[in-house]
Amino acid sequence: MDTIRKSLRESRTARWAALAVVAFTMLCGYYLTDVMAPLKGLLEGQIGWTSDDFGTFNSAYGWFNVFLLMLIIGGIVLDKMGVRFTGVTAACVMVAGTAIKYWAVSTHSLDNQMLWGIKSQVLVAGLGFAIFAVGVEVAGITVSKVIYRWFKGKELALAMGLEMATARLGTALALSTSVPIAKAFGTLDVSRPILLCLILLCIGLISFIMYTFMDKKLEASDAIHEVPSEEEEFKVKDIISIVTNRGWWYIAILCVLFYSAVFPFLKYATDLMVNKFNVDQSLAGNIPALLPFGNILLTPLFGSIYDRKGKGATIMIIGSLLLILVHALFSVPFLNSWILAIGLILVLGIGFSLVPSAMWPSVPKIIPEKQLGTAYALIFWVQNWGLMGVPFLIGKVLDKYCVTGQTIRDGLTVNTYNYTIPMLIFTSFGILALLFAFLLKAEDKKKGYGLELPNIQK
Repeated sequence: MDTIRKSLRESRTARWAALAVVAFTMLCGYYLTDVMAPLKGLLEGQIGWTSDDFGTFNSAYGWFNVFLLMLIIGGIVLDKMGVRFTGVTAACVMVAGTAIKYWAVSTHSLDNQMLWGIKSQVLVAGLGFAIFAVGVEVAGITVSKVIYRWFKGKELALAMGLEMATARLGTALALSTSVPIAKAFGTLDVSRPILLCLILLCIGLISFIMYTFMDKKLEASDAIHEVPSEEEEFKVKDIISIVTNRGWWYIAILCVLFYSAVFPFLKYATDLMVNKFNVDQSLAGNIPALLPFGNILLTPLFGSIYDRKGKGATIMIIGSLLLILVHALFSVPFLNSWILAIGLILVLGIGFSLVPSAMWPSVPKIIPEKQLGTAYALIFWVQNWGLMGVPFLIGKVLDKYCVTGQTIRDGLTVNTYNYTIPMLIFTSFGILALLFAFLLKAEDKKKGYGLELPNIQK
C-alpha cells in the first residue's frame, strides 16, 4: 500500500503537471484582476469616470469577500467539500462576474444614470468585479491547498513561487497589453480587453476541470477520501484556534499591509508613469509590467532558497525594507526620470518576490493541515480589507488633493495629478509591514514554528 500511496505524488512529472494546470487557471484570473489598471486615463476621457469612480470600482474587489464573508465561507467549503468542487465552482463564479463587468462597460444603457449616489455603470461594473473577486480569491486558496497536497515535504515553496509567478504573468500581460488592445482596429473601445479576459477565463475553467481528473488519481493513489475521517474533520470551532494564534495574526497583518502597498499601487502605476514621469500612455503600462515579469524569475528562486536553506522570516523582513525604499523614492517630487522609474519598479519586483515566496509556505508551519483551507481563507479575508479600502482611499485623495490641471491625451480631455501624497501612503504601509515581519520572527523564535528552517525534509 505504501508503494501505491507514494506512486503519484512521488512522480515528479505528475506533481509538476498538476501545478502547471492550476497555475494557468490563476494566470487567467489575474489577467482580469488588473486589466482595467492601465485604462484609467481612457476611462476618464471616453466614458467620464473620475479618479473617485475608478477607486470605487477597484474597491469592489472586496465588497462581497469582506462584508458577506464569502472568503471565510469559501475556506470552510474547501475544507469540507474538497478542492475539486470548490475549484470548479470558483472558476464558474469568475466567468459569471467577468460577463457582468463586460456588459456594464460595453453597454450604453447605463449612461447618465445614478444609483445610491454612484454612476450606474460604475456600480454594475463593480458588482461584476465583486462577483469575480469571490471566485478568484476562493480559487487562490484552493490552489494553495492543491499545491500543498502535491508538494508537502518536497519543493513546497518553489512550487508556490512558480504558481505565483505564473499568476503574475497574467498581471504583466494585463498591464502591457490592455491599452494596445483597447486602441486596436483603429477605434478606441475600453471594453475590448475585458472581452478577451472573458474568453481566457472560459479556457481557465476548462483547465481546472482537467485538473479534477488528476486529483481523482492522486486520491486513488493515496487510498484515502478527500474529506478527512471524522476525528480529523474540520469543525467550525477550529476557527477559534486559528484566530487565537498570534503567529497567524502576524502573517495575516503582514499580508494585508504588504499587498496593500503593491496591488493598489499597480492599479495607479500606469497613471503615475504618465503624470510624473511623462511616459506616453500607450507605453506607460510596460514599466509597471516589469514588476510581475520579474516575479516570474525571482519568486521561484527565493522559494527554492527557502525550501533548501530556510530563513523565511528573514526573507520577509528584507522584502519589506525594499518596499519602503521604492515607495519613499517614488514620493520624492523631483525624482522624475523614467529610467529611475524602471529601476524602482525592478527593485519593487525583488521585494514583491521575496515576501510572498516565504509568507505563503510558512502558513502550514503554523496551522494544521486540516485547517489550512480556512486559515488561508481568513488571511485572504484580512487581505481583502486592504484591497478594498486602499484603492478607494487613493481615488478620493487624488480627486481632492492631487489634481494639478487638465491636458489632452489621445484626443481626450483628462486631469493631471501629483502622486506625492499617494506614494507616501504606500510608504507608510511598508513601514508597518516591516514592523510585523520583525514581530513574526520574534514569535517564531519563541514558539519554534521553524520559519527559519528549510521546507525540504531529508
